[in-house]
Amino acid sequence: MVLPVDRWYEALHDRHAWRSYRDIPVEAEKLYRLREVCAELSGPGARVNISHENIEGVFRGFIASYGQVTGAPAYAAFIGDMRDPNVYEKVGYAGEGVILEAVALGLSTCWVGMTFHSGGVAENMKIDDHEKVLAISPIGYRTEEPTLDDRIMRVLSRHHKREPLDKLCSGLKEQACPLWAKDALEAAQLAPSAANRQPWRFLLADDSITITVDRYRDTHGISRRLDCGVAMMHVELGARHAGVKGRWEYLKAPDVARFNIDS
Repeated sequence: MVLPVDRWYEALHDRHAWRSYRDIPVEAEKLYRLREVCAELSGPGARVNISHENIEGVFRGFIASYGQVTGAPAYAAFIGDMRDPNVYEKVGYAGEGVILEAVALGLSTCWVGMTFHSGGVAENMKIDDHEKVLAISPIGYRTEEPTLDDRIMRVLSRHHKREPLDKLCSGLKEQACPLWAKDALEAAQLAPSAANRQPWRFLLADDSITITVDRYRDTHGISRRLDCGVAMMHVELGARHAGVKGRWEYLKAPDVARFNIDS
């Protein structure tokens, strides 16, 4: 897919997690556009589907009263082929692209990694035996003001402040860091992660950025490598917005992937 760089780069600055939605259906043309993006981003290892059916059955799996998604008229399901060694990062990358397109369309979203009913998703779309729904996101028009649930979840998320880049990066010293890499890393700082844990680490070189995870143990019901896949989308958008094109190379653990700029 040719990424709509300017459109999504603006959206990544506007994106905020939202759990409370108005009872307004998403227009057919917007759902059609989202399904186009799903098809373009889906490939070996990962796919994304949009549905507006059985919403209550999907979001009834919450185990706590706070954080519950309410009123969403549609959702995106992020589905991984568990035979693929890079399934989590591929799902994160593709899923974040769909979320950024939704934001660009004026819609709200929220990554939900554990507290949903996977059986409800399977009632709406075919899930093969080798596949797993790794996360979902509500899609719709948010309420005018945040509810108590939204405020609680924001406070919990802010408990983990955004880490400064010097704590996340190694390799080149700051004064030697190319401008394109600084733009890419600043975009990556805005990437969402489970409970804002920010598990990504970056190794800088003159012509590449390598993403690794900070530790193996997953928490909050979502893979750290999936979080890193989300950051991959942000890194690429930041680099391309700075005028630099490149390609992703998937790596073996504990590394995730390397963005190699085109020569």
